[in-house]
Amino acid sequence: MKDFLPINSEDMRKRGWEQADFVYVIGDAYVDHPSFGPAIISRILEAHGYKVAIIPQPDWKDDNSITICGRPRLGFLVSAGNMDSMVNHYTVSKKRRATDAFTPGGVMGKRPDNAVVVYCNLIRKVYKNVPVIIGGIEASLRRLAHYDYWTDKLKHSILMDSHADIISYGMGEHSIVEIADALDSGIDVSDLSFIMGTAFLTRHPENFPDAIKLPSFDEISKDKRKFAESFYIQYCNTDPYSGKQLIEKYNDYQYVVQNPPAYPLTTMEMDDVYALPYMRTYHYSYEKDGGVPAISEIKFSLVSNRGCFGGCNFCALTFHQGRIIQVRSHESIIEEAKLLTEDKDFKGYIHDVGGPTANFRQPACKKQLTKGACTNKQCLFPTPCKNLNVSHEDYVALLRKLRALPKVKKVFVRSGIRFDYLMADKDKTFLTELCKYHVSGQLKVAPEHVSNDVLNMLGKPKHEVFLEFTKAYKKENERLGLDRYMVPYLMSSHPGCTMRDAVKLAEYLRDLGYMPEQVQDFYPTPSTISTCMYYTGLDPRTMKEVYVPKNPHEKAMQRALIQYRNPKNYALVKEALILAGREDLIGFEKRCLIRPDGRVNNPSAKNDNAFQKNLVKSSGDKNKTKKKRIIRNVHKKY
Repeated sequence: MKDFLPINSEDMRKRGWEQADFVYVIGDAYVDHPSFGPAIISRILEAHGYKVAIIPQPDWKDDNSITICGRPRLGFLVSAGNMDSMVNHYTVSKKRRATDAFTPGGVMGKRPDNAVVVYCNLIRKVYKNVPVIIGGIEASLRRLAHYDYWTDKLKHSILMDSHADIISYGMGEHSIVEIADALDSGIDVSDLSFIMGTAFLTRHPENFPDAIKLPSFDEISKDKRKFAESFYIQYCNTDPYSGKQLIEKYNDYQYVVQNPPAYPLTTMEMDDVYALPYMRTYHYSYEKDGGVPAISEIKFSLVSNRGCFGGCNFCALTFHQGRIIQVRSHESIIEEAKLLTEDKDFKGYIHDVGGPTANFRQPACKKQLTKGACTNKQCLFPTPCKNLNVSHEDYVALLRKLRALPKVKKVFVRSGIRFDYLMADKDKTFLTELCKYHVSGQLKVAPEHVSNDVLNMLGKPKHEVFLEFTKAYKKENERLGLDRYMVPYLMSSHPGCTMRDAVKLAEYLRDLGYMPEQVQDFYPTPSTISTCMYYTGLDPRTMKEVYVPKNPHEKAMQRALIQYRNPKNYALVKEALILAGREDLIGFEKRCLIRPDGRVNNPSAKNDNAFQKNLVKSSGDKNKTKKKRIIRNVHKKY
C-alpha cells in the first residue's frame, strides 16, 4: 500500500491499525520526501516492520493535539523538523521572520520556539510513562551543554529540558532501528546505553568508567575557558572510528552520556534509504493552503552524497553528518532521476545533484574508511592534506549519465562546490563540464571573506585560492564562448573580523564594481567552532584569544560596509571608516567609498552579474595607504 503514513486515528483505521508502534511528532508540515529527515526515519522504521503515525505541527497549546493518533505501543519520536526552530523563526538580529517555508502556505507561527522541548513536555503532560526519543538537527546539536544565542547563555543538554529518554543524534538511520528493535524486544528505554549515535541521562556514572569526563555544567557556567575546553573535546570525538564515550555532570544525580557517533552508511545502505516508497511530495491535505513552499527547492533535485570534510568552522556538519563522505551509487541516482522525469510538473531541468558539498564523491582518503577522520588536522584547511584523494572522475561520470537521460534538457549543480578542492585537481575536466553544462547563468560560491586573518577563523582557504579559481573559471568560460557569471557569498561579523577587515572586504568589492544583494551576518548556532569563539572569545583549537564583534551597532557597520553603495548605509559606513582609521576612503577620488557631502561613490554599480569583467583584476590588497590621522575615540582593539 503506497500512501502517506497515517496522520490521525481515521487514517490508522483505514490501514486496519488499532495502535501505532511509534507516533512521530514533527515541527514541519508532513512532506514525504527523502530530503526531509522525518520522512526518511519514518520510512526506515516502516521498512523494518514498524507502524508509524505522524503528527505534523500539533497545536502545542492544546493537550488533545498530541492524542490524535493515540498512545503508541513503543514510544513517541520527536523532531523540530528539517530546520532548527529558532533559526526558522528568527533572523541573526533576533527579529521574527515573516514566513516559514516548511509550513503550509508559508505561514509563520505553526510551531513553537524550542519545538523539541515544548513537544516533549506536552507529551509528558498527557502520557506519563511512554518512551520519548528525540532527533533531528535541533536535538542533535544540543545533545550536550551548549551556548544559546537567543538567550545569550549556556543551556543544559536538551535531554534535561525536554525530559526525553534518549537522543538519536546525527542522521539516525542506524540508531533509530536499533532503538526500535530494543524496545520491541522488551528492553526498557532506561537500559538503552549501548547504541552508537545516541545520548542519554544516567544516575550511575560509575557504570561508564571508560567515558571521558567533560567539565561539569557548573564548571563551564563559571569559566568560559572550561567551556571551550569541553567543546574541543566534543569536537575531537565526532568520528565513529576514533570517538570515545563522553559524560557530562549536571548535579550529583544527573549525568548525560554521549556514545560515539553511528557508523556512516555504506553505498548499499544509502541506496536502500532513497529507494523507499516515498510519496515525494507534501500531504494532500495541504493543497487547500497552497502546498508547502519548501518542496519547490528540492522536488527536482537529487541527493548524491552526505557528510563533508570541508571543515568550515561556522558549519555544524561535523557534529551532525560527520566528515566522512557517504555516497549513493550511480544506479540509485539514475533511477530516482527517471522518477523525476515522469512527474507531470517536470520541465526537463534537474535543479541540483549534490549534497552538503556537491563535488565530494568519495572519502577524503583511504584511511578514513578504517580509521576515520583525523582528530588533529583538517583535510582541506589550511591547505589540502598530502593524503587527500582529489578526483572529480566519478562525479563527472554521474553528471554525464544524467545529461543523457531522455526528457532531461539540463542538469544543474546548485549545491555549494569547494573551489579549493576543484583547484587541487590537476584534471580540469570537471571545471570544463561545470561551465559548459551545469551552471544556470551564474555559479554560487562561498569565499566568505577576503582577509586571510578572517578566513583562518572561518576555516576557509586563503583568498589567493579564490582568486586563482576566479581566473580559471573566467578563462574557461571565455574559451567556451560562454557568458557565465559568479556570485560570491560573503559573511560579516565572524569572530576574528575587525573593522579593518570589514573595510578591506569593502575595498575588494569596490574594485570589482559589485554590491551584493544579500549579506549573511554570522549566526551563532549550537555546536560549531565559530559559536564557541563567539561565546568564549577563545579559539578552542589553540585557546588563543579571538576578537569577537558582538555589539549590534558594530555588526551593523560591518554589514553596511559590504553594501556601502546603498545610500541608506551612508552614516554607518562613514562611522565605520572613521572608527577603522580609514578616512582616506572618504573623498571624491575614484578609490573612495563615500563622499564627504553625504553621497556614495559609484551608486550605479550593478549586483551579481556586473563584476565578472573585474573579478580577476584585484585581490583587495591594492590601494593600501597610510592612515591620515588617528581619531581620539578609536577603540583600543583597532
